[in-house]
Amino acid sequence: MNSKEFIKALKEVCEEKQISEDVIFDGMTAALEKAYAKETGLPNIRIEINKDTGEIKGYSYQKVVLEYTDGEEDEDGEETVEILLEDAKKIVSDIKPGETIEEEVVLKDFGRVATSAAKQILVQKVREAERQSIMTEFEDKEGELLVGTLSREDAQNYYVDLGRMHGILPKSELIKDEVLTMGSSVKVYVTKIDDTGKSPLILLSRSHYGFVKRLLEKEIPELNDGTVILYSVARDAGSRSKIAVYSEDEKVDAIGACIGEKGSRINRITQELGGEKIDVVKYDKDPITFIKNALSPAKDVKVYILDEKKNEALAVAEGDNLSLAIGRKGQNVKLAARLTHYRIDVKTEEQVKEEKIDLTNALS
Repeated sequence: MNSKEFIKALKEVCEEKQISEDVIFDGMTAALEKAYAKETGLPNIRIEINKDTGEIKGYSYQKVVLEYTDGEEDEDGEETVEILLEDAKKIVSDIKPGETIEEEVVLKDFGRVATSAAKQILVQKVREAERQSIMTEFEDKEGELLVGTLSREDAQNYYVDLGRMHGILPKSELIKDEVLTMGSSVKVYVTKIDDTGKSPLILLSRSHYGFVKRLLEKEIPELNDGTVILYSVARDAGSRSKIAVYSEDEKVDAIGACIGEKGSRINRITQELGGEKIDVVKYDKDPITFIKNALSPAKDVKVYILDEKKNEALAVAEGDNLSLAIGRKGQNVKLAARLTHYRIDVKTEEQVKEEKIDLTNALS
């Protein structure tokens, strides 16, 4: 391959990998300088590569001094090569002490050295630059919703093609009982981006509560423009989610905006979640009211705040409302607790009396 073909190939690689040509040329230049210095024993070599033709030139440089110093090093820790002022003036008449004088040198037997060093540094620099380019593209995607293509799988993971990189979707992060098809498009939530290993790592999920949050934002314009505010999300993936919303505009029906006409908006999200039910409740600054809302579909529930600092609350319900407040296997109260950030115990009036729970100082 001649120089022009090499430059053409290099530029094609840079374009394909979306990396800067300067990064590659700078790296190659530094590598060639080190390679030639090692080959010749001369540290005072500057290499110049023509980015259009691929022509390589070398220059020896020396620092002009009035008298030789002993073992002085440059900023890179290399020994400085010096030339006396009287000798430098024979080459450049108006040269001054402290300046550097350069002369072009014949790069003797440089082809073998250059080829070996260039190949090594090119591969390394392309890899490093591509990694940095990918991280620049994806570094702000943590906590975001992406769409990719299922490209392959193994016993534990699916691998999702996100364009310039594959993300890992652990099978443990799928929605319960869902089946994915190779080659199909899939929405995923980015839980983590890690650049500390041999290659960048993007971890994905479809069971994370953030997945529901991003789907809501995508489907409901009022959440994006701030008309409706999403306070919190609690999720039992594949079964049920609860979301708390509100609006600072009293005229806006925050719950209605999320549900949509005849349930159209919330139904589209439910379909994406494989039939997972979504309870939309109204957030309230008053924790008692908020907890009552969060325990829906239970009604006529009395709520007491036992400890404001520890966020402990007691909900008292009777009959069918007791079972609704608790939910199947305790699901409803668990989700309500996550939604409100309160520890909630649900009891009957009789249990409160039997356990002699003192509600004298409780907020209600």
